[in-house]
Amino acid sequence: MVKRLISANYSEVASMSSAELKQSIKASEGRTILSENVVMGAPQAGDISNAEVAAAFGADLLLLNVFDCFNPIVQGIPGMSPAEVLTYLQEPAKNQINPIPILKKLTGRPIGVNLEPVDEASPMFSDKLTISKGRMSSKETFKKAEALGVDFICLTGNPGTGVTNAAIAQAVAVAKENFSGLIIAGKMHSAGSDEPVVSNEAVRAYAAAGADILLLPAVGTVQGFTEEDMRAAVKIAKEADLLTMSAIGTSQESASKETIRQIALLNKICGVDIQHIGDAGYGGLAPAENIYEMSLTIRGMRHTINRMARSINR
Repeated sequence: MVKRLISANYSEVASMSSAELKQSIKASEGRTILSENVVMGAPQAGDISNAEVAAAFGADLLLLNVFDCFNPIVQGIPGMSPAEVLTYLQEPAKNQINPIPILKKLTGRPIGVNLEPVDEASPMFSDKLTISKGRMSSKETFKKAEALGVDFICLTGNPGTGVTNAAIAQAVAVAKENFSGLIIAGKMHSAGSDEPVVSNEAVRAYAAAGADILLLPAVGTVQGFTEEDMRAAVKIAKEADLLTMSAIGTSQESASKETIRQIALLNKICGVDIQHIGDAGYGGLAPAENIYEMSLTIRGMRHTINRMARSINR
């Protein structure tokens, strides 16, 4: 048996297989935090990456948003100063840096990336946003993520990209054939598509396709998605041996600490295994104090201190 993630040394986490990481999260009994951050633009703390800040304030898992697998850039890591990043954006062939092992060395945390299953035929109720091929889910991007050393992929959609539940389910099946890490599947908001954000049919489709973790909008973040809806989706997921993750993806990650506390406690009551906090704060990261507040709420001061103070050299 593996150590629970909230108690493991980072050397132990680094040696875990995807199946062991999943079990380690499960064993943490709803006390795992995933922090999402935007890799482009000036980081929150200036000359260090957003991932390092999130880790320092208690995040267990780090998810990179707006990450292009074919031109992998993470602002704030060595070799990626603003001037160097500008060069890589203008001339991608000059970018010979793989930021994933660098982030793992700097933070000691498993690193994941968002890949978006865009449905070009999706009816939209907001403006359509076009994203690069390196940010879309495909056989090629899954293979590239594998080569980069990514630990998990989150199949979801940013605002206005036209990601649909059906496209996510299809992408899960392709990912299972081309990627060995954990696969998170689901929508934290509409992504511009005119369909329900969550449905029982979609949950079952993700499970059938082989997802490891079901992503659900945190109760209190998407209008009309209730505590009862969350409980029902969590029940289906557990029956299919999926872990569950609640996501704050509606900019409420930058709300008051009291709001974070309320959302975190309510979704823990609903039985989720991981709590996600999004990137809609200064510099593309939730306010560091809100990551800390979420940690304090769902696991108390002892485990919060443990995560924040444990050396990555252990």
